[in-house]
Order: sequence, then C-alpha cells, then structure tokens
Amino acid sequence: MTTIRTGQAPGHVARDAFHELFMQAFFDPVYRQEKDAIARLEQLAWDAYEDGRKAPVTQKAGPGFADPDYDLSIDWRAARDKLVAAQDAWSRPSTPSRVLLVCGSSRNDGTCPGEISKTFRLVQLAREILEADGIEVEVLDLSRITSDYDRHIHPCKGCVSTAMPLCHWPCSCYPNHSLRQTGDWMNDIYEMWVKAHGVILMTPVYWYQAASPLKLMIDRLVCADGGNPDPSSTHGKKAQEAKDIELKGWDYPKHLAGRTYGVVVHGDVAGIDSVRRAICDWLDWMGLVDAGHYARLDRYIGYFEPYATSHDALDANEAMQEEVRNVARSVSVAVQDLRAGKLSQPGAQLKNPRPK
Repeated sequence: MTTIRTGQAPGHVARDAFHELFMQAFFDPVYRQEKDAIARLEQLAWDAYEDGRKAPVTQKAGPGFADPDYDLSIDWRAARDKLVAAQDAWSRPSTPSRVLLVCGSSRNDGTCPGEISKTFRLVQLAREILEADGIEVEVLDLSRITSDYDRHIHPCKGCVSTAMPLCHWPCSCYPNHSLRQTGDWMNDIYEMWVKAHGVILMTPVYWYQAASPLKLMIDRLVCADGGNPDPSSTHGKKAQEAKDIELKGWDYPKHLAGRTYGVVVHGDVAGIDSVRRAICDWLDWMGLVDAGHYARLDRYIGYFEPYATSHDALDANEAMQEEVRNVARSVSVAVQDLRAGKLSQPGAQLKNPRPK
C-alpha cells in the first residue's frame, strides 16, 4: 500500500470570504432589486459548499459497472453514454467520414479584440477543401470561451498523477456544483473528438506556447489516454482504491487511437517549430496517425511586422494559404485510406514494454 500525501489544500473559505466571492456574480446594480432573493440563494450555495455536494443528482450505476450500486453522477453518465454512441458510429463503415477542425486562438470579434483571428481564417481554407472532398466537417472554435456567456474549459486537476484509474473517461472532475465549477465545455468536446475520423489542430504561438484555450483542451484530454471508463471501480475519487488498481496492473487504454491528424502552427517572431513538435508528439503519444509531411505545418505570418497589419500579411502570403489547403488534402486522403485499411500506425500491433 502506498501513502496518500496530504496537506496542500488550504481548506474551505470562511463564511464572510464566501459571501465576497458569491456576490461577484451580482456586481451589476440591476441585481439590487432582488437583494433578499440573492441572499437566500447565497445561503443555499453555502450549504452546498459546506456539504461538498459535487454531484447532487445521481443514479445507481447498474449493470456493466464494477459496483452496480454506486451512486453515479447523472452528468457523467450522460456524457459517457454519448461517447459510447459516438464511438459505435465512428467504427461503422457506413458512417460518413468526419474531420474535426480545431481553432485554437483566443481571439474573435465578439469580445475585446474586435477582430477575427488569422487562425479562424486558416480553418476556413481547410474546411473548403474537406467539404469539396465530401467529408463532413465540424469546427471547434475554442475562442468561444472568451466571448460566450458562462462557457468554460476548466483546468485539469491532475488526477492521473495520483493514479491513472482515478482519471475517468470522460472526465468526472466537472461539473463540481458545490464549488460552482460549472459551464464546462469538455463533455461536448470529448464527443467531437470521438466522432471524428481525422482532426486538424490550428493555433497561433503565444509566448512560445500554444494558445491557452488549446492547452486547456489538451490537458483535459489526458483522460483519453489511459483513462478509466468506470468511476464505480474507484467509488468516485477514492485515491487509495485507484492506486491499488493501478499497482495491480493497468492497461492504459488509448480511447482516441486510430484517428488521423494534421497540425498548423503560425507565429510572427519565434516558437512555431517547438509548438508544432510538441503538439505532434502529443498526438502521436495518444495513438493518432499522422497524415504525412504535408500535414504538419509551421509558418510565420508577417515576420517581425506590426500586429496591426497581420491580416494583410496573411492576404499576401498565398503560398502559406496553399500549404494550409495541403494540410487538409493530406488529412482527407489519410482519412479515406485509414477507413479503407490502406493506412495504419506503424508499430501499432507491437506491445509497449512501458505502457504508461
């Protein structure tokens, strides 16, 4: 038995501090007319926080789970059922080919920047090619977490580092109703990934890294690489139970393996190659199949030129526009070849002596 190390978390906030945090959502003077009602809601929220009612509505797990009597969150069960259906559809030859286009930029014209991102424009170039090839396209514009009302990708809590079986597929950390950690977008995003036969990720470089919305999504996809599809086996978040399961032998299932990918990274000064390599390495690790040399692209747009003219620089860079189209063409061919059995991940049948 291993030791569970504790002592980092500061514990619950005091009642007066909770009041200050709760009322931040009601700063607008228009809420003053409902002051008494808000106070009653605050007391209910405090009670939920004190009681730790993370998943206040549950149902018995039922047949097919390690503990059929475990009270399973209905939020998680609904997300899991969608993924099971999506994986089933993905595996059927009759299902139309689908590619997920991910726009990783934080910028759009619906909030403070007042202008669309170059990444979004590149997504549209790829979309045109894929749709012309008869492929269904779904666009995941991650900038919506900066402009949509109450839309979030909450950060990964690192359950996998305690023990892999503690990291559930799909993630069971959210929503956490007692902490008001709601509005999480990831359950929809997991389904988008599972449905896709191919994925193309596009991102600008922010300070030598992928844009923060994309990194949030990447971190939350850790459960797709080795995650536990049965929370009843660990009775929720019981750390010792998860450690015991992993130490007995865990197979680290790759829930998204067999899809193909392309990557486009753009910047204006530095960092494009390292970001592109990091994203490609991550996708390789997840068991996705790269669509070839032309599907992995990093380019500068308006190198050391003003930010104010960056869209004009993209207009002028017709070669890069065509390179982005080639990324889409490569993924289109790879999707068709994968589904026809003509393309596979080299070494996919080998046994990994280090399966972590």
